[in-house]
Amino acid sequence: MQIKSTPLRVQETAGGQALSLGTAAASKLSRLIGYQTVSSRDPHQVRLEEFDGFISALPELFPLVHEKLSLERVNAHGLLYRWQGSGTDDVGGPLVLMAHYDVVPVQDPASWTHPPFSGEIADGRIWGRGALDDKGSLTAILEAAEQLLAAGFAPSRDVYLSFGNNEETAGDTAEAAAALLESRGIRPWLVLDEGGAVAGQAFPFVDRPVAVVGVSEKGILDVELSTEDAGGHASTPHRRGATARLARAITRVDARPLPAVLPEPTVEMIGRLAPSARFPGRLVFGNLRIFRRPLTRVLARMGGEPGALTRTTVAITQLQGSSASNVIASRATANANIRVAVGESVAGTVQRLRRIIADPSVSLRVVEGNEPAPVSATDNAQFALLEQTIADVFPDAVTAPYIMLGGTDSRRFTGICDAVYRFVPFRMSRQDRASIHADNESLNIETFGEGILFYARLLRGPGAGQ
Repeated sequence: MQIKSTPLRVQETAGGQALSLGTAAASKLSRLIGYQTVSSRDPHQVRLEEFDGFISALPELFPLVHEKLSLERVNAHGLLYRWQGSGTDDVGGPLVLMAHYDVVPVQDPASWTHPPFSGEIADGRIWGRGALDDKGSLTAILEAAEQLLAAGFAPSRDVYLSFGNNEETAGDTAEAAAALLESRGIRPWLVLDEGGAVAGQAFPFVDRPVAVVGVSEKGILDVELSTEDAGGHASTPHRRGATARLARAITRVDARPLPAVLPEPTVEMIGRLAPSARFPGRLVFGNLRIFRRPLTRVLARMGGEPGALTRTTVAITQLQGSSASNVIASRATANANIRVAVGESVAGTVQRLRRIIADPSVSLRVVEGNEPAPVSATDNAQFALLEQTIADVFPDAVTAPYIMLGGTDSRRFTGICDAVYRFVPFRMSRQDRASIHADNESLNIETFGEGILFYARLLRGPGAGQ
């Protein structure tokens, strides 16, 4: 049975369409949430039949997309659709819309209000793992394309839909998709992936929602800290063993955060918020030449999201010592998960950690490291298109650039495109944002409809299509 789409009347106001669009497409997202496409670095925990089931459901849910667009499988379970442009104008490279359909594991299903893979539709929301991260975006993109195809729309430039299956772990599917385009001499005009959202309650002194568009993202670095010792029986301990020296190294890292600065994209973000801020925010945000240094110090001391905006962060995420309660560890290790600030580097961060730890008996090994992504411009036609589309669909929101604190698949495309942005066209409250990778993830149906409308208008917008 095919699920039919509600016709998209692109001239209507966003408010008049969003709820009907979201309601009509909610069952599609609900069904896709039901596939347990969980990513794990342990291949034995990945149920490939769930990924296969997800892919098999798409032609039934989006028949016109699969009739009119070509589809290539990338890295086995990645999907790369091509919507061929009309070629009526000399428009340059294609538009690439990205999303991923893998999800993180659920820790305790019993703690969810609705079962995490039920896709239940209740209380005006679609519930389940992946509703926000990132099956909601993927479904909204496909629904927008389905609607436009039904209306006879053809983009002037090529459009690629690149959907990854392992963003939460390796991300090598997105890397393979970018390499495939590069091998064909394709340089996208614009790449848009998940990232920022229309965030409510996100900034002090700002009451309006803020549509934060990621223009870069921090680097991701995992460093193993390790110490070694002779070990022995716990009945005859000695001072400064492996665990004690490792603990001292960890406390030194915790006590000495890396230097705080405000990178230029963050400065621009704050400046754009100034006209919408209440006193004293308007005074401070609008006069950063005077208040930049004290504001940096205040944000850094706040910790959490505000603090992460100002510096490279270090979080000790894993510890390992002895395998038995009565054995002194001969080797102790800790993993430091580090988000490298824009303007910093992996090598420079490791050097700083060595200086902070100040103990040659503690070894540092880079497990995996990615440099911060290049910063995309905010004064080009691509950002202007995003800003105008946001204004059309979310007229109450302020659009501002920002640096993503987490990582996305889009970093794999920065080598072939200079205009890479990260934005999910969904309204998200503080509670919504907290549910990502946590319990009770869900998406408001009207918000889902706004996302469909956003992608449809983006595809029809000046420079993207006609």
